[in-house]
Amino acid sequence: MRGLNLLYAFLGGAIVGAGAALLFAPEKGEDLRCQIKHLLKKYGVCKCTKEEELEEIVDEIAAEIKKG
Repeated sequence: MRGLNLLYAFLGGAIVGAGAALLFAPEKGEDLRCQIKHLLKKYGVCKCTKEEELEEIVDEIAAEIKKG
């Protein structure tokens, strides 16, 4: 069980780190949010069926990164 928790922590950190790298990249915000959505879908992190749900998750990620 401990190994599984460690794996989840690592994956969570990797996702937040990738999000931070994308948010601080010199791109337009709209393009960046689109990339984040694409990556979340690609890696199966979010299996959201509604676009609004995905937008909420992207907003949460952006807010967490800004809090730093």
